[in-house]
Amino acid sequence: MPEMSMNKVIHGAVRRDLDRFVGALSGFPAGDQQRADQLATAWDNYDVQLTNHHEGEHEIAWPALQSVGVTPELLTTLDGEHEAMAAAMGETRMAIAALERTPSAENAEAALNAFTNLRAVTVQHLDHEEAEIEPVYLGTFDTPEMQAMGKKFSRASSPKVAGAFFAWLLDGASDAEQEVVRGSIPGPVLAILMGLFGRQYKRDVAPVWGA
Repeated sequence: MPEMSMNKVIHGAVRRDLDRFVGALSGFPAGDQQRADQLATAWDNYDVQLTNHHEGEHEIAWPALQSVGVTPELLTTLDGEHEAMAAAMGETRMAIAALERTPSAENAEAALNAFTNLRAVTVQHLDHEEAEIEPVYLGTFDTPEMQAMGKKFSRASSPKVAGAFFAWLLDGASDAEQEVVRGSIPGPVLAILMGLFGRQYKRDVAPVWGA
């Protein structure tokens, strides 16, 4: 049995980026248009990744989990938490757009507050989901239902989308998280996805956190 699911690896990337945004905005240099543009670029990627993750859960993961015994009531509760996160993301989206237009100290503080709230709402949900669902993923990982779920996720993304996803997922991932990814995706396939289709993330987003 694996030590963690791919779902938990994704959650690690979600948490990591939220910490990065809060850290960057805590020390944001007022008037720095270049830094505001960088953070807006990183946000665009984060927005896409988190939205895709939640849509994939609702459309692909939830039916599979229900088929192995997870109750509809729990999934409805988790969907409600997704809605709370979506509302917080909407506020954050507006805050980062305002910062990009005018990188003032006031807008940086507003963006920091938005990300701090988004992090609190998101982490609460991730902790709850992992407590309830992670044991199910680990206990049923080799069942036909979970294997079929994995294939559906693989078919749902184009190579371009998958390349950006894995580049983001592995940026700062722990050794244990990397092991899960590399154990799930054949090495040559991952190399092609990262090398060809992960280049935009590596060029435009990864340097934001290395700055």
